Amino acid sequence: MNDHTAPQPELAAWRPRLAAMAAAAANDDGAHDASHLERVWRSAATLLGHHLDADPLVVMAASYLHDLVNLEKDDPERAQASRRSALLARALLLEAGFPPGRLDAVAHAIEAHSFSAAIVPTTIEARIVQDADRLDALGAVGLARMFSISGRMRRALAHPTDPLAENRELDDRAYTLDHIVLKLAKLPDMMQTAAGRDLANERLGRLLVFRQEFAAEWLGAATAA
Repeated sequence: MNDHTAPQPELAAWRPRLAAMAAAAANDDGAHDASHLERVWRSAATLLGHHLDADPLVVMAASYLHDLVNLEKDDPERAQASRRSALLARALLLEAGFPPGRLDAVAHAIEAHSFSAAIVPTTIEARIVQDADRLDALGAVGLARMFSISGRMRRALAHPTDPLAENRELDDRAYTLDHIVLKLAKLPDMMQTAAGRDLANERLGRLLVFRQEFAAEWLGAATAA
């Protein structure tokens, strides 16, 4: 154990406090609710097992507080959401007595988690949090979140006659299914950790199978009895 590794009692003491801070800032977005934060922390905890040099308390704090300011995907200030979350998290943690020497690391991990912000993570803690958040965009839960978000944006499920975009340009602003190839399929190669990349590829595989099955049903293809 290195000097920055949080002992289990410290994690256990802070977890409910961090969850309460996040809950106080929650809105009605089912794709970014308390369950999302718990899943991000659980994925991050898995990745921590491959990076014993990382500070678990920093990762935990950033996992729970990364969406304190959550702007809709089509909000013109969307790219600023993670920076605002980092500022608010810093203030809340300082008031709560969080170790001040770890605030910068938490803030950076929160800022760098966002795809829209395009901030390069420079610490192992930030890389873990970014991977954990992006893992929740993949697999079965990621699929449900994708459709939930697109429903809020009032986007169609798929193109009426060409759901797989075989004869048109992909457009996920209009068609939800296009998002799988246009963005989600790129996530595994963008992962910051080897373990995150392996998990991302596994989950993406399930999404690609779904895409094919969805298209077949969408176009009325016969299914086996």
